[in-house]
Amino acid sequence: MKTLVVGGTGLLGGHAALYLKGQGFDVTIASRTAPKAPLLAALPFVSIDYTQAIDPSVLKGFDALLFCAGQDIRHVDLGQSLDEQWHTRNTLAIPRFFAAARDAGMRRAVLLGSFYPQMAPELIETVPYVRSRHLSDVGVRALNSATFEVVSVNAPFMVGHVPGLPNPMFDAYVAYAKGQMPDLPVFGPKGGTNFMSVRSLSEALHQALVKGTPGKAYLVGDENLSFARYFSLFFEAVGNPQPVPELDQEHPLLPDVAIYTGRGNYARYEPDISLAYRRNDVEAAVRALVGQDRYVPGSGIRGALRERRGCPSGFSGARPSARRHGTVKRSTRLRIRLRDASPAALPPRRARSVSGRPRRQSAAHTPRAWPG
Repeated sequence: MKTLVVGGTGLLGGHAALYLKGQGFDVTIASRTAPKAPLLAALPFVSIDYTQAIDPSVLKGFDALLFCAGQDIRHVDLGQSLDEQWHTRNTLAIPRFFAAARDAGMRRAVLLGSFYPQMAPELIETVPYVRSRHLSDVGVRALNSATFEVVSVNAPFMVGHVPGLPNPMFDAYVAYAKGQMPDLPVFGPKGGTNFMSVRSLSEALHQALVKGTPGKAYLVGDENLSFARYFSLFFEAVGNPQPVPELDQEHPLLPDVAIYTGRGNYARYEPDISLAYRRNDVEAAVRALVGQDRYVPGSGIRGALRERRGCPSGFSGARPSARRHGTVKRSTRLRIRLRDASPAALPPRRARSVSGRPRRQSAAHTPRAWPG
């Protein structure tokens, strides 16, 4: 099957593209810029900006589409309204691109979306980003027909790697677990969610392309873990096992704004496993991530610290500092801050959680879009 993977230069799309290639698919990857990771650079590439209207003739010759792109906090223009960007580049642009794929003659299409609209639908009304993801999913599946079969796969917090593809967020997690951030105390924020490996997701996306039920939205996932347990997997993987206490305070590497369901809540659910992907793979994914030889010059934690002062990709911040006795000093803690962000684009300060209990969410920090 000749398949176009949009967003194929990133972690999720890139891993899926390589997996499909291994399954015998004829894969071409697409994004705005060419891939730099060697494995991805070896694949055919076409430059496409999905946010712009595209002539369907550009997409002719492909049998199927796997769409792993979408606007998130890493790609925003801070000089414009975030709400408007979510609407323009998710709600409107993604269904428009799928319509172009249909008009180009593609017969099958899969959208990789976010788990939030299905797992916590109350957030659709309160969080503009989640609403844009919901509406793009609905808009795409509305195009489903006998001649253009559309499926969506909605994923939770992801963990994994593509060899040679830098990921400053995971670089920071590994450095933290190795004790290379001594001023940052060891703890996990209270609460938890569902986690999934990129390997499991790629298997699910493959199954969705091959035999997913047309018009269906699949809520996939794997393990329900506390955030403290998730962090502890990195400490164990680097050979530095130790207790990771759960504290009801914001964590600089997993700030409250990254937890749309609210710190202190456990967003557990049983995923749809009808796509027949592997389970219980999160720990193995962390071990593989830590063990891989991916720290090429400028891409590891030293490069990340030079470029972003230790913050996840797309953010600015101060150097981490904390009190030794375990509480992060407010005036000097590592800040993952979105400058001049529109408050309306961030989760509300008193957003309702899955359990219905309100949780305060600080607008002082911004995530690197840990979930989709």
